[in-house]
Amino acid sequence: MNFIRKIVTSRSQEDQELYNELKKVISFSPRNINRYKKAFTHRSIQIIDSKGNPINYERLEFLGDSILGSVIAAYLYKKVPTGSEGYLTQMRSKIVSREHLNELGKDLNLIRFVKSNIDQANVGDNIHGNIFEALIGAIYLDKGYNSCQKFIYQNVIVPYVDIAKLEGKITSYKGLIIEWCQKQKKKYNFDTYEDSGNETIKHFSVKISIDGEQVAKGRATSKKKAEEQAAKRVYYAFQKQISVG
Repeated sequence: MNFIRKIVTSRSQEDQELYNELKKVISFSPRNINRYKKAFTHRSIQIIDSKGNPINYERLEFLGDSILGSVIAAYLYKKVPTGSEGYLTQMRSKIVSREHLNELGKDLNLIRFVKSNIDQANVGDNIHGNIFEALIGAIYLDKGYNSCQKFIYQNVIVPYVDIAKLEGKITSYKGLIIEWCQKQKKKYNFDTYEDSGNETIKHFSVKISIDGEQVAKGRATSKKKAEEQAAKRVYYAFQKQISVG
């Protein structure tokens, strides 16, 4: 008991506050708070350890991504015994999509823990999913695989994974439109170009044509977002035909 008390009192006030808040998020007591501090350190801080290695969340993000994928794969394997390899792969992709991971990070409000030299308004949405994965990586190193699995079940599988809904969820409108056009022998074209205008932030526009006729346009801060936006509009314009096809 005295040993435990010494550990608690040796933490800085900042570390103790992080410890207390993290305990609420992960539902158990962290052992090594430094692992979690690293999970919330953005590369813009530009700090290194005693060996000259950068201290940021990116390696933990890689580790957490792998563990999350394995836990979800094992869950789907047991949950859907009739599912083919292709089906299981598709379902896992839907669960661990960047969009979904960003939502999970936002739901846990993990951004409040992040140390960065970049204003939060300018880091982009993907940081929410990145630090969610980094947190899983930190949990693995701190408490092991079983604790990771428990965390993922509590924060991903139980509240969000509904097999029936996931089966009908569209993860890529662009992919869906291309697949439909190929099946229907239709010619399609995504004309994507930079379109910043007078804005300081770079934008891209895309025009989608099917059989030589322009059917939708999109504009966003990345090529992928612009294409998805336009493809989504194509989907709703041809929804009845696509559903039948």
